[in-house]
Amino acid sequence: MRSKLLTLGIWRARAIMRSRVRYYSADTLAKDLPAGPLAGIRVLDLTRILAGPYCTMLLGDLGAQIIKVEHPTRGDDTRSWGPPFKLYERKVTGTCHGPLYKDPPQFTGESAYYLCVNRNKQSITVDMKTDEGRQILIDLARSSDVLVENYVPGKLAQYGLSYEELREINPRLVYASITGYGSTGPYSGRPGYDVIIEAEAGLMHITGEEGGGPVKVGVAVTDLMTGLYVHGAIMAALISRSSTGRGQHIDASLLQTQVSMLANIGSNYLIGGIEAQRWGTRHASIAPYQVFATKDGSICIGAGNNAQFSSLCHTLRRPDLPNDPRFRTNSDRIENHVDLVAIINQVLSAMTTEEVLDMLEGCGLPYGLVNNVAQTFAHPQVVARGVVREIHHPFVGDIRVVGPAVEYSESTADVRLPPPMLGQHTEQILRSVLGYNDQQIERAVRGGGATIYNYNR
Repeated sequence: MRSKLLTLGIWRARAIMRSRVRYYSADTLAKDLPAGPLAGIRVLDLTRILAGPYCTMLLGDLGAQIIKVEHPTRGDDTRSWGPPFKLYERKVTGTCHGPLYKDPPQFTGESAYYLCVNRNKQSITVDMKTDEGRQILIDLARSSDVLVENYVPGKLAQYGLSYEELREINPRLVYASITGYGSTGPYSGRPGYDVIIEAEAGLMHITGEEGGGPVKVGVAVTDLMTGLYVHGAIMAALISRSSTGRGQHIDASLLQTQVSMLANIGSNYLIGGIEAQRWGTRHASIAPYQVFATKDGSICIGAGNNAQFSSLCHTLRRPDLPNDPRFRTNSDRIENHVDLVAIINQVLSAMTTEEVLDMLEGCGLPYGLVNNVAQTFAHPQVVARGVVREIHHPFVGDIRVVGPAVEYSESTADVRLPPPMLGQHTEQILRSVLGYNDQQIERAVRGGGATIYNYNR
């Protein structure tokens, strides 16, 4: 099956993926799915871009109510990050008229970037620079279990929204701050960006071809890992709260996350004083363990021990290699990796990728095709596990997203709500969560604290 992926065109790959996708219509979202393990937990989401929204999306996947606070006119920055955009399939502006309703901003569509990390959320547009907006956020913090923010340290304190101030009105609040460099230290006031932290925290130094220049990782992995760290920290703080009755402040940063991700590379320096270098796809401590070129593509092969190396050699019809003094042990193979790679390349470069895959099938070795994105989503295991979800969005129609990475035997992590339109739920949140009456809502809107958009119902 794996070899057949090589001949799949993009349209064929999409057809296979679509045939096994999990579909959620507007009628089945949220209300018909089992409650997740975080049902009943309310999260006030003051984040934008990637690290914070990724964290809160994970909490939403587990059933928490996520109230996403956005700027009244531009919203989350990623709403305009495109192309690609999913274009609107029906009119966005509705027929509600009156002094409290405004026509929504005109975006090109919903950006793919925004859609990928903002499902399972409700959007409310609030201007925290106004007294009315600050009061809305204070009222939401009072009724929330968790607050997540990614402002520069000290910024929210200017608006009376610091942890110290909010814990006075809600001692049970878990307040998570995501910053570039942490809340203390000489760099604490700097904004943080994934690519800058990749450079400063060692990741870019160790990424790229041997002898070549530093290279950025293809996806914003530092942002994503920080979001993952904070998502776990929040759940630990909630567990702690169940015994202490008190919330706490979580201080997370891109820098510390990335330094922690150096793992064995960092340990090599701390324990052995060994400076890291770029290795391309090969491994500094295991050989062979890298990508090899075939006649028409690339394949990644690893041999982590002598038995696997022997299996590889027999598969390549070179049973002499395990007894060659240059390659008897892993240390020997590391020392003589140039010779070893040349021998393997000579064999594989004369074969097509499909021939190599057929030869390796069933040999017990770890190996895999270097897939493009279309082939990744058409991978038989990705298809079999239902990784892709298709959900109905009220304005752009059906969209496909990557679902939760973890499945539970007794709980549910799933897609309950499509990514919201800007301020789609402002009036609903003010009424149902905060209990504001008509006069309070009118005062908040007229004072510029909240914006209610006239969406087509």
